Amino acid sequence: MFGPDSQFDELLNDPRWALAIVRATVLEAAHPQVGAALIDSSTFVAHPWRRLQNTFLSLRRMFGADDDVRQREAARLNRLHARLNGTDARDRPYDALDPATRAWVVATLFESTVTMFRLSGQPLEQRAMERLYAEFQAFLGALGDEAGQLPAKLPEFWQYYDRVVEEELENTEAMRIILYKLFDHLPAPPLLNGLPTLWALGRAVGGPVIGAITVASLPEPFRRRAGLPELPGAQTLMQSAYLTVGLARFLPDGWIRAENIADLLALTPDSDDPRARTVRALHDKMKRAGAFLRLVTPFGAEPEPGPGPESAAPGAIRRDAEEFFREVLDQTGDGYVDWPDLAAMARELSTRLDLDEPEETRLYNAYADWWRELQSALDTDGDGRVSAQEYAAATPSLAGPALIRVAEVLFDATDKNGDQRIDADEYRALFRTAFRRDTTGTDGGTDGAYTRSAFVKDFLSFMSGRQRSTPYDPLLAQA
Repeated sequence: MFGPDSQFDELLNDPRWALAIVRATVLEAAHPQVGAALIDSSTFVAHPWRRLQNTFLSLRRMFGADDDVRQREAARLNRLHARLNGTDARDRPYDALDPATRAWVVATLFESTVTMFRLSGQPLEQRAMERLYAEFQAFLGALGDEAGQLPAKLPEFWQYYDRVVEEELENTEAMRIILYKLFDHLPAPPLLNGLPTLWALGRAVGGPVIGAITVASLPEPFRRRAGLPELPGAQTLMQSAYLTVGLARFLPDGWIRAENIADLLALTPDSDDPRARTVRALHDKMKRAGAFLRLVTPFGAEPEPGPGPESAAPGAIRRDAEEFFREVLDQTGDGYVDWPDLAAMARELSTRLDLDEPEETRLYNAYADWWRELQSALDTDGDGRVSAQEYAAATPSLAGPALIRVAEVLFDATDKNGDQRIDADEYRALFRTAFRRDTTGTDGGTDGAYTRSAFVKDFLSFMSGRQRSTPYDPLLAQA
């Protein structure tokens, strides 16, 4: 069911699956429980590329051949889902551990995959479809969910799927954001940072097209009930898109491996990845192309970013309060800072470091203490969250005792061998970037190790002093 001989492993590198995943995500978000969890706690609006990369990493762990890795990832996902619960805008409770809701998420992935083959003119044979369904059932079983949430047999699945579509799905806020806002405002991936003109041009063309393709591919009863408009010719556009994207399957294998593409999109120019030199050269050429496009197109409205931290003396480059609030503190992108934003930081750090339950809990607890400290100091109107105005009017420093504890816990989690220093491998596990550049000017010592005091000082400088930071920007600020 898992590993390189599974059907899913082939899907992961099928370029058509990108369109299928967007479709599945819309159907997930249309479920009231999933939609409420996305709105309240997800970073998919403010940090979509990071969310995509983490989702891909999780799927790779779950469907890989290593049973121990799969069990560890399943436990991590269960802990993550256990923290996602509350009530939606209509006071209906939601719980990410609800077995029926988790079954629906898996159902959308399976059904969208089957639809992908059908729209590409290559419908799956019955035997292949049954095998693929068994693999997705095994995925749900690996999470520890009891059998029966998904129907045992494939014919029963289609009845179940039609029933949920007709009776339970809604035109949720999360679904509308994915369809009509996310692609129109999608920030550039790290690979294209600093190239706003080229990115704006591609997004202006690609965003509406992806939205139209996705809407046209949704089940007609739901489209009609949700009042989703379908543009003339959208069905033809959708089928053409699936057929065209499918041609990429005939490219050399290394060109379309999902793992390579995801890593490349997340690659920053200062990384010590060997491909970074090529990326820097490509950036220079694309900037020249962007300068030309600004002269002949209207897509130059987005400002070019300021100089990076390596271009000035340490500590000289700072964010203003509004930018820091938007890019760092407001992880969910709803215009406020509350507990889900800080929980998202803890979740990202835990995922990067692949923490065990005790370390993860300790990190979450440290962030919870920091949230209580922030709420007490900054929430002047008592509404349980901090607005951008409340933050801007507060003292510029957020480095209270609780934030210091967050830094201490994060250092301990990163220092895997417990020698009170972070070596190059430990540093790279957290930041995925070059080690040599980021200890310059710190008290890291002559051996290049990163000491506890230097680590805590840099973390506090970033989180409270609003300093731009080569390692922390890709970790917590970039999309």
